[in-house]
Amino acid sequence: MVGASATAALAAVPSAAGAQPARTGEPVLAKVAFTMNGQRRELELDTRTSLLDAAREHLHLTGSKKGCDHGQCGACTMIVDGRRINACLTLAIMHQGAEITTIEGLGQPDSLHPMQAAFVKHDGYQCGYCTPGQICSGVAMLDEIKAGIPSHVTADLTAPVAVTEAEIRERMSGNICRCGAYSNIVEAMTEVAGRRA
Repeated sequence: MVGASATAALAAVPSAAGAQPARTGEPVLAKVAFTMNGQRRELELDTRTSLLDAAREHLHLTGSKKGCDHGQCGACTMIVDGRRINACLTLAIMHQGAEITTIEGLGQPDSLHPMQAAFVKHDGYQCGYCTPGQICSGVAMLDEIKAGIPSHVTADLTAPVAVTEAEIRERMSGNICRCGAYSNIVEAMTEVAGRRA
């Protein structure tokens, strides 16, 4: 009897995001619209599509990489509404109306973003696989510091947050570089932070 009541209760719950219920084995599709790299994008996606897969597979923006697909390496980092996120861990439909920036939206070969130029100058890219996530994360990290958002290593919570090697390393700890270019990455970010101060 309890099982029948639970089944009846579930049947009364409306479907998520206005999506139509699917037959067994068929994907549930939903429309999503957001601005990616300054361009309005409208897609109809399987509701299980991650933001990373929407960018890579549907919009052909392959700069953001699928590393671990578990949110542990940071290769998929994008900037969403001013905050860095692991795009492999979030569903595209969760970002209706969002402003999203991928590595392609930061700069182009003939007009690099200062963070991209610093990575080139300081050889912070090595094999380059993690670089898009590192750069997006670095850009957002410097905005966090400028906004006065402390980290676990911020010594004085009443003073402006200083850009130190310890702050950069702590804030970038979610972005892994298998090549071990960490010292070069810190040098690049320190240089850009100095320009923005």
